[in-house]
Amino acid sequence: MSTPDRLVLPDATIRLDSMPNTGRDLHVTPGEEARAAIAAQLGLSSVDSLEVKLHAVRFRGGMRVTGRLTGEVTQPSVVTLEPLHQTVSEPIDRVFLPGGEKPYAGVANAEIFVDLEGEDVPDHFEGNEADLSDLIVETLALAVDLYPREAGVSLDDLGLKPDVDRTSPFEALRALKPKE
Repeated sequence: MSTPDRLVLPDATIRLDSMPNTGRDLHVTPGEEARAAIAAQLGLSSVDSLEVKLHAVRFRGGMRVTGRLTGEVTQPSVVTLEPLHQTVSEPIDRVFLPGGEKPYAGVANAEIFVDLEGEDVPDHFEGNEADLSDLIVETLALAVDLYPREAGVSLDDLGLKPDVDRTSPFEALRALKPKE
């Protein structure tokens, strides 16, 4: 079941209980309406194309999903505000384990060890079906350039020079120093 603010892509769900031992392939190509919803969610002008090829296999009681996301997005340049097209191609490798619905109440003031060099924390799914919509949208969001601009274009090229005082703050201190 989806919440109103959560996008659910068709063909982006997989059932663990009916998965063959060799795994299952998913090919997700959202339609125009779904791409428009993704663009609105991510603050992009448009998602012109999006294709996701995934392979899911059983892994540690859950599943491991690998594959690649490719697509084209349009967003305004942060310098000129002209629309820029960006090609996105990102690998996907995520582990999903059942049982995310169980709340964990740890001991108050307990220390938590976070291994920054270790594997990512697995995602969880409820029941026998995992919805991979969030994985797809998250992967696209992380792949898109946050500050897109044309190569070699800056505010100086447009004649918009910032009004910045180039004197060093140490010059003001030097003026306060008694002369010898």
